[in-house]
Amino acid sequence: MTAPLTVMLVAAEASGDDRGAGLARALKRRLGDGVRFVGVGGSQMAAEGVQSPFDIAELSILGLLEGLLAYPRVMRRVKDTVALAAREKPDVAVLIDSWGFTLRVAKGLRRLDPRLTLVKYVGPQVWATRPGRAKTLAASVDHLLSIHAFDAPYFEAEGLPVTFVGNSALSLDLSGADGMRLRERLGIAADAPVLLVLPGSRPGEIARVLPPFAEAAERLKAERPDLAVILPAAPTVAEAVKAAAPAWAHVVEGDGAKLDAMKAATVALACSGTVTTELAMAGVPMVIGYRLGRMTHAILKRLIRTRYITLFNIAAQDFVAPELVQDDCNGEALAAEVGRRLDDPDLRRRQVAAQDAALVKMGRGGPDPSEAAAEAVLKLLAERA
Repeated sequence: MTAPLTVMLVAAEASGDDRGAGLARALKRRLGDGVRFVGVGGSQMAAEGVQSPFDIAELSILGLLEGLLAYPRVMRRVKDTVALAAREKPDVAVLIDSWGFTLRVAKGLRRLDPRLTLVKYVGPQVWATRPGRAKTLAASVDHLLSIHAFDAPYFEAEGLPVTFVGNSALSLDLSGADGMRLRERLGIAADAPVLLVLPGSRPGEIARVLPPFAEAAERLKAERPDLAVILPAAPTVAEAVKAAAPAWAHVVEGDGAKLDAMKAATVALACSGTVTTELAMAGVPMVIGYRLGRMTHAILKRLIRTRYITLFNIAAQDFVAPELVQDDCNGEALAAEVGRRLDDPDLRRRQVAAQDAALVKMGRGGPDPSEAAAEAVLKLLAERA
């Protein structure tokens, strides 16, 4: 009997956990019992058979100072991940997003077994900052699965083969989402305005972004007593969100509740990240906020080569959704932008239309990214056999 293909999947954040789970499902559809999974991930990957040796919340790090303080812990987890590979002897390792952690894992795996096929899933945004990372990645892995159509030239110029698979957020399945179901469960009237607050999935984001988001929500609630506020909490930060959320806000957990909340929302206040694309897919007008540590922001401000931080704004080359960053990410300014959208249905319609047009530019309607990624991994293995 032929031994099953052993696939190592490594993800260190909630968005990577989602992509890893999707890839695992796609590989199982193709190979059935002919594939087994090992690696590092969160709850979604665990449901697909990836038993992580540690909690990836330990690796959810934001900012230069936090990165320096966490360095010993990160390196221990890199060592643990490489040790897992040494025990399980995978045929291929797919390293998902999380640049700093997965790059170190890639180097460790290369030292462990120079013949092991290494695939990076989601490349660093070299078109926005730090172009030298393209050369670094090319020296560390065998192939890149890209989620952006404009990635390839940057990496191929350094000799790294690239397969464009698309962004999983552009294949978000909202067919089972029901906003009214969530409204009824939470006791929110069918015609009441709903503000969806999404403060991020990293502890550093909760610490920096949730306070101004909560202040904005409190200002809006004071002016609009019928306003309902829903906070979907990512599993990596659920307890912190519950502790910091206003008592009158509805905190919900789980992917199903998050999608229901998107369908129920009138406007969203969102931390920059994958969720902004998901909200656009759900047809939700939004205001985007973000904060970094002051030192991190000062350094990155000199390195960033794009005016925008949101992917659909980059695609549109316009502020389709307003971005309030750093000192501009404060309760008063956020409340003003959200309030304009709560009060102006026509503004909401125009913004949703512009978001839709930007999503088309990003590749919405293309093949399912998880299926494309699975096909690319199996093709690469066949070529290297």
